Amino acid sequence: MKNTLTTVSFVLALTWLFSAKVTADETKLPALNALPEQSAISGLSSGGFMAAQFHVAYSNDLIGAGIIAGGPWNCAGSHPEVPPAINAVSACMDPCKKSQTECSETLFPDAGYLAELAKLKAQSGEIDPVENLKSDRLYIFSGENDKIVLTGVTDKTVEFYHQLGVSDDHILYEHNVNAGHAFITTDPTDSQCSDTAPPYINYCKGFPLAQRIFQQIYGKVQPATSQPAGELLEFNQAAFFSDPLTSMDKHGYVYIPKGCRSHPCRVHIALHGCTQGISEIGTTYIRETGYLEIAETNETIVLFPQIRASKTNPVNPKGCWDFWGYSTNFLPPLNYYLKSAPQMVAIKKMLDRLISAPAGQAKKI
Repeated sequence: MKNTLTTVSFVLALTWLFSAKVTADETKLPALNALPEQSAISGLSSGGFMAAQFHVAYSNDLIGAGIIAGGPWNCAGSHPEVPPAINAVSACMDPCKKSQTECSETLFPDAGYLAELAKLKAQSGEIDPVENLKSDRLYIFSGENDKIVLTGVTDKTVEFYHQLGVSDDHILYEHNVNAGHAFITTDPTDSQCSDTAPPYINYCKGFPLAQRIFQQIYGKVQPATSQPAGELLEFNQAAFFSDPLTSMDKHGYVYIPKGCRSHPCRVHIALHGCTQGISEIGTTYIRETGYLEIAETNETIVLFPQIRASKTNPVNPKGCWDFWGYSTNFLPPLNYYLKSAPQMVAIKKMLDRLISAPAGQAKKI
């Protein structure tokens, strides 16, 4: 009898584990009837580069962007005589790292060239019209102690938007905090402000970065809560891409504030940096950057798409977003900065799903 009970318990345990796995893999990103004209995006490091790329490519769908330690749209294509993979780790990060002479302005991203290229790509329909950007609101940040993506690079991000007609009163550029390469919080248990070390989430007194992003993009916002009461849902992200070269994880996350299933809320897309995906640090970036706390009190659904590290096919060992061409195996024509880019297509599909009406319901406006 004892052996029989043991066997039954073992079978039940296996059944539960299998069922739990199937449920996790098959959980769909819900259609939430989200507001269609109030979406925005933000990201850190490679997520910052991707936020800039997505903002420019899909400007019809967004009202603003937060770019943290990130360069301008198509930064890696700034010097066309140099392969994008080389530009990505030089011009777009620390252009003067290997320079034996005085650091030249020409080594940094060429904002003027990129602005003109954006106009051409918009004319051909490969990105949305750049005129859309003029009404958008931008938050751009660089830490004074960031030695990974220098402030001189983020300076070019600001210049790029200026070149496309975005005025100063639509841009908040903060670069006077002695922060390292990290997302900034007001949690004293996080890394020291000036550090650059995993998980790249730093405490800088009185500087809630997620809240500053929201305030700049959305205007007046309600104070953040200390106890988010909404749902943090893991969903099947694999439903939104088919090519393994995207380096996207099987699962993504979405935070749904209390009440955002019963009435329309806006959507904010939050992109992690390199080595910050769920396959590397679990939900640390999702839970500990302050997005959930400010989203809850401001009825904002937060989408957290996920990248995973891969050593080969594609070559993305640190789990970075693609801003230099690995998602097409570096083969021309490179499209990482265009609407057709595999990662951006996947993000757009996720955004469209959240904005769509649940089955059997009419779209609420």
